[in-house]
Amino acid sequence: MAFAGFYKLDNLIAILDINRLGQSDPAPLQHHVDIYQKRCEAFGWHAIIVDGHSVEELCKAFGQARHQPTAIIAKTYKGKGITGIEDKENWHGKPLPKNMAEQIIQEIDDRIQNKKKLAPAFPQEDAPFVNIRNIRMPSPPNYKMGEKIATRKAYGLALAKLGHASDRVIALDGDTKNSTFSELFKKEHPSRFIECYIAEQNMVSVAVGCATRDRNIVFASTFATFFTRAFDQIRMAAISESNINLCGSHCGVSIGEDGPSQMALEDLAMFRTIPNATVFYPSDAVSTEKAVELAANTKGICFIRTSRPENSVIYNSNEDFHVGQAKVVFKSKDDQVTVIGAGVTLHEALAAAEQLKKERISIRVLDPFTIKPLDKKTILENARATKGRIITVEDHYYEGGIGEAVCAAVVGEPGITVSRLAVSHIPRSGKPAELLRMFAIDKEAIIQAVKIAVSKSRNAE
Repeated sequence: MAFAGFYKLDNLIAILDINRLGQSDPAPLQHHVDIYQKRCEAFGWHAIIVDGHSVEELCKAFGQARHQPTAIIAKTYKGKGITGIEDKENWHGKPLPKNMAEQIIQEIDDRIQNKKKLAPAFPQEDAPFVNIRNIRMPSPPNYKMGEKIATRKAYGLALAKLGHASDRVIALDGDTKNSTFSELFKKEHPSRFIECYIAEQNMVSVAVGCATRDRNIVFASTFATFFTRAFDQIRMAAISESNINLCGSHCGVSIGEDGPSQMALEDLAMFRTIPNATVFYPSDAVSTEKAVELAANTKGICFIRTSRPENSVIYNSNEDFHVGQAKVVFKSKDDQVTVIGAGVTLHEALAAAEQLKKERISIRVLDPFTIKPLDKKTILENARATKGRIITVEDHYYEGGIGEAVCAAVVGEPGITVSRLAVSHIPRSGKPAELLRMFAIDKEAIIQAVKIAVSKSRNAE
């Protein structure tokens, strides 16, 4: 209501059906419609109290001219006109007994004065056709190998770029646009940016509304951890088969000094549970731009997880990416372990691979790109080529993250072992490198885990 009042959405009408009763008890305000009216007015709405059973009063209310959103506060009675049930408790969600139902149907039928069947005219389809399929970036990514850039910034740049591909791309943010970098989109496409302020549940609802009837490509961003507040809206969006794209920045302990309240450590688990969701976890600027383009063309809920630290670009601009397709980013013919990382931990794994190479231990490093769907085929192929050994390393809690996704993918496969490195308990504030070390998800921890995995199998042999 605050959002609608602030933006003066004068084409919006909300109907408050005040029928007094809840499910197990009367509602707190029961029939005190004047209190509802004052509350609506406090949010900048024009509020009208009507008899919700009067067609005449409702028609008059709908016809009022307005320069602000309107709330029609309809005083109604649950079970209106049904003998023995009207305005009575304990009937919520209950079918009527057969004899009672037959009597009531007859009562209703007796009240019908005109037996002529009434049918409203079909609505006229006056909205112009909109094509939002196959939206492509106007040009390939423009990054140099080794260049350092945070994936959160690459997201903002990619979104602004996608905005030039179609005027149906719109962006929303929850007052974090200078951190998620969606402000770059706002700067280039101000009329297509919606500031939703610190109200993540409402932001997701607005995104769902904007995406309705496939008329817009919608991206909404905030810190990844704040999407946990909107889990209900996200799961209902999935149930409604909505096509929205959500970008969560500031994932994991690698955000550093902001501390645990801002660290997304359960977001992968949350989005992996959403039916038909696609979960992108890009590890450099090129793969982030590709994730944005793919999300725009992927049905269902898409989540893009971005990071705060500046990491090196590891992919060429012409690298091809697909949903559900992993990348092998470091390999040799003598690799002994497959290490799977994403975001900051992929870069730690690459650093570990370089260090281990000097010690004559070869490892394979794999970038999953999408955590859901996960590329089971590539993971198994590379695990079998490295004596069945997999190590996963992630900036996320153990529960529900990359490690568990990989375990689920390889369960029952003979000769495969998975060791997991993840954040084990609630973190604290600190420098990113200190926190990666504290939770044993940095280069040194990976080196140690590789050496343990190799020595275990040698001992077994």
